Amino acid sequence: MNIPFSPPYIDQDIIDEVVASLQSGWITTGPKVKALEEEVIKLTSCPQALCVNSWTSGAMLMLKWFGVKEGDEVIVPAYTYSATALAVLHCGAKPIMVDVKDDFTIDESKIAQKITEKTKVIMPVDIAGWPCDYEAINNLVNRPDIQEKFKPQNEVQSKLNRILVVSDAAHSIGAKISGIETGVLTDITIFSFHAVKNITTAEGGVICLNLPSPFNNADEYAYLRMMTLNGQTKDAFSKSKAGGWRYDIIDLGLKINMPDVCAAIGLAQIRKYDHNLLLERKRVFDAYSQSFSKLSWTQLPPQDNHRIQSSYHLYALRLKNVTEAQRDAIIDEIAKLGVAVNVHFIPMPMLTLFKNLGYKIEDYPVAFDNYSREISLPIYPQLSSEQVDYVIQSVIDSYQKVMSVSNA
Repeated sequence: MNIPFSPPYIDQDIIDEVVASLQSGWITTGPKVKALEEEVIKLTSCPQALCVNSWTSGAMLMLKWFGVKEGDEVIVPAYTYSATALAVLHCGAKPIMVDVKDDFTIDESKIAQKITEKTKVIMPVDIAGWPCDYEAINNLVNRPDIQEKFKPQNEVQSKLNRILVVSDAAHSIGAKISGIETGVLTDITIFSFHAVKNITTAEGGVICLNLPSPFNNADEYAYLRMMTLNGQTKDAFSKSKAGGWRYDIIDLGLKINMPDVCAAIGLAQIRKYDHNLLLERKRVFDAYSQSFSKLSWTQLPPQDNHRIQSSYHLYALRLKNVTEAQRDAIIDEIAKLGVAVNVHFIPMPMLTLFKNLGYKIEDYPVAFDNYSREISLPIYPQLSSEQVDYVIQSVIDSYQKVMSVSNA
């Protein structure tokens, strides 16, 4: 049996939506992008949603919007995909890394000691579908002693008058805390619609605006939409109307808009997400947990409780009392059985770019421990019960094979 890691969910509804886009004669940013934004608003209850061509470009846009620049600092977890910190570096600022907790998310108890007068943004990361403790983080940035450290350097920063909280929610669309959806848990939330995500547009992402008063989220949406189109006052759809050719460039924007032909994929998926696709992911997640909970050598990922509900993006299984080398050998054995698994993530301080910038993995022991024992298992709606059982048995057989040799 061959089981891929994370194939996109494509059914006839999705094919029909894409074909309709192709047949419409309009394939770049237009009505389907707007429809997808409206569906995101409906799912998350956020005031405004802006589709872009990737999570990374969305993060860069929001950091630039806030005026993050050389000399500034942005607090991020050490345990995340590199895009979190790369967006910061692209703005000329410095990522300040913080270790994580046993549940993979940023250790909010260690954030305060990293805050300086240079800190402009905190960017926590939801891992595997499990959201961060945003109540603690939001309380932190509103603490009088922390607010005193904040030194606004432009009109937008003065308007907020505190550190901006941007949620890297690439993994967590559909997750909830106390019944509240990710998308409205922080000032800004950015979801990924990359090919392996719960909802995909092949490549893409969406920015959820939830800015407090005195910001007007509709006004900020209009400005940011223009900024995704090189700072141009009219999009191509508007310019295509008879007599609509005249435009202006009023700011130094980016070219990061999402095309309609991509939005069509996500539009068909999101319409069946919370009552179908998300439930199917939970089915697989629960089946794994039921089986692996019976084994003494497994550590399950965070489980839903009375307060937090995951989006079940990954099944991040950890193995107890194994070395990194043993974990790698177990992955090799699983692959021989035809099951594709993954590791989320290699902590950023272990990557060449960040090592060359002076980051050291020794400073982030929990991040390394999580990484060294983690195996991400396939989890997606198309997996049958038979395939799930095969994945489980493949993990068990591979673990026993490697550890029997190691302990011989």
